[in-house]
Amino acid sequence: MSTILVVDDEPDILELISYNLEKEGHSVTTVQTGEDALHAVRTNRPDVIILDLMLPGVDGVDVCRTIKRDPELSSIPVLMLTARTEDSDIVAGLEVGADDYITKPFSPKVLAARVRTALRRTPTGIETTSQHSGVSIHGITIDVSRHQVLLQGNMVPLSATEFAILEFLARNPGWVFSRMRIIDAIRGKDYPVTERSVDVQILGLRKKLGELGSLIETVRGVGYRMRAE
Repeated sequence: MSTILVVDDEPDILELISYNLEKEGHSVTTVQTGEDALHAVRTNRPDVIILDLMLPGVDGVDVCRTIKRDPELSSIPVLMLTARTEDSDIVAGLEVGADDYITKPFSPKVLAARVRTALRRTPTGIETTSQHSGVSIHGITIDVSRHQVLLQGNMVPLSATEFAILEFLARNPGWVFSRMRIIDAIRGKDYPVTERSVDVQILGLRKKLGELGSLIETVRGVGYRMRAE
């Protein structure tokens, strides 16, 4: 049985989500504040977090940022729940490491499907399950089994999405991939993420990789590639 933590300050939303996910066979815990969410995550680590963007006190963006910066918690998929549809709000959540977003009002069936997708993901976040070995390139070591990235021996904290993009590009050095191809590779087809959000993830990756960030090259009008050896 999978455990789902749902964070929202609207009791009706919590009841709706809990009812539908429990029908799917999940164990659901609900809280209404960001502070309680962080306590719940650390007390009883869930398999998936559904997190409202707008919360009293510590908001959803800050909660997500805190979780994704913690090496012990960063691999937990976070699905942002938001009534806002502006790209800037969605990208704000993705930029701090959210793995998916769902806009209100939502279909319970779509929500359940998104949760199932999150639970199917490998530790790397990549849908292809045949590749479990690590990758080493340009002084970057990607340890898939431990979900760690070492940069010249030093650990680099990455979100699940950043990790997935880095692994995908590192496994295919020299090949150029469009933004949509990257989305398809790490999430599966028909994943509702804007191409702009891929740019945000790449920007974050480059910053975290420091001088080696330039190894992820932009090919104008096409997409991105990892520089070949």
